[in-house]
Amino acid sequence: MRIEENYSLKKHNTFHLPVKTRWFMEYMNEEELERIFRDEYFQECLSLHIGSGSNLLFINDFNGIILHSQIKGISVAEETEDSVLLRIGAAEKWDDVVAYAVSEGWGGIENLSGIPGEAGAAAVQNIGAYGTEIKDVVETVETYNQLSFEKRTFTNEECLYGYRDSFFKNEHNDPHIVTYINIRLSKKPQFSVNYGNLKEELAKYPEITLQAVRDAVISIRRQKLPNPDELGNAGSFFMNPVIPVARYEKLKEQYPDMPSYPAGEGKVKIPAGWLIEQCGFKGKSHGTVGVYEKQALVLVNLGEAKGHEIALVAESIRTAVHDRFGIEIMPEVKYVG
Repeated sequence: MRIEENYSLKKHNTFHLPVKTRWFMEYMNEEELERIFRDEYFQECLSLHIGSGSNLLFINDFNGIILHSQIKGISVAEETEDSVLLRIGAAEKWDDVVAYAVSEGWGGIENLSGIPGEAGAAAVQNIGAYGTEIKDVVETVETYNQLSFEKRTFTNEECLYGYRDSFFKNEHNDPHIVTYINIRLSKKPQFSVNYGNLKEELAKYPEITLQAVRDAVISIRRQKLPNPDELGNAGSFFMNPVIPVARYEKLKEQYPDMPSYPAGEGKVKIPAGWLIEQCGFKGKSHGTVGVYEKQALVLVNLGEAKGHEIALVAESIRTAVHDRFGIEIMPEVKYVG
């Protein structure tokens, strides 16, 4: 177990905000996590469990305890003629998991290549890209309850997955810390490549394979998204709004070029990046905060931006989109502080 006081979180958030936490605790296994939870001082303090910080916006220093897992490992829990069940430690880097699966010829998560963050947080957030979400492969999620000190394994149905949402994101539920995720992958992969510009990118490859899909997805992401190591950002800052088809048809009369994607019966998903771009924010800077020139969904730290400054720019974008289109876009990033 590792414990640090007045610890800098600059390396633990991809916006690279120079915030600190009063205490930082890192545990190696479930036994150490239980010791932390049972500690009386811990129980009296404000606490937050984080992954790699790729989906966080710290507004201020954190006056409490930041918890971080170092539970790692990828193992085959079950194998059949058609599929394999992987048990993955919550602290494993998600893209390392994808790379491993692709190298073994196991399909189901290749479209989720290049997404930053850790495996546990991926299951909490229900990450998604190019028509695929992690909920499509999650079989169970192993957790530890911060209040009852009990282990619980959630089935896929019990995770209550939705668009960038799950049971674990609901603040009104007991805090369950994810320790392992179990995902089922196919030995006979069915490719999903008709989403967005993935099909166009794959036309450059001689044949469609798991590795080709992974390489194509990473190539597209590099073209559209800045590297957090080079330019502080949290990827897509906003979620794509989902609206009724009838409302979309009315908007399309006024905005014929408005794109959409099916989002279930009677609903469509509107690309938030398109909405933001129409409001004139793409490529613009606001002090030390910028809207990325290649993808309007991404807010970037141009230097020494503060969390509250990024939040102010985000709010001005939300207001402009609502005033013009009557559509509310919600942050995908979690505000802390």
